[in-house]
Amino acid sequence: MIAIQSPLEGSEHDFVQIKRVLEKQGFVLGGNWDYGSGSFDLNMDEKNKVWLRMGFEVLRGNVDDQTEDNDASIKLTTPYVLRHLYREGNDPEAKMRTIGALFDQFQAPVDPDAAVDDKWIGLAEEQLRRAEEQLITAR
Repeated sequence: MIAIQSPLEGSEHDFVQIKRVLEKQGFVLGGNWDYGSGSFDLNMDEKNKVWLRMGFEVLRGNVDDQTEDNDASIKLTTPYVLRHLYREGNDPEAKMRTIGALFDQFQAPVDPDAAVDDKWIGLAEEQLRRAEEQLITAR
């Protein structure tokens, strides 16, 4: 994980507005969000291993990804680029479980914080600058 300095760090935004702007650039609301925090994630590669993540904390209201009718206000945290390494092919430690299979459909990364090549850091910085421009213009 490599932190990227940004003037957006610590800035406050209306959740619905920032979500609209970032979605136009390809960001999605990360699957790890809850009612107190979350992130906007941008896939940087075809194999879904390198990501630009813009985290946030909820200051007021409730985040809801299913409706535009919410009043959440968020504060952005330090953006960063990260790389997950996943095992290719079948998981050798997988066990046959009927009920568990309904819940445990994805294997854990082999290395959830793998080294990030300079190439990806540069591309993430470019994407972040575009997001900064759009968000500053939208204010």
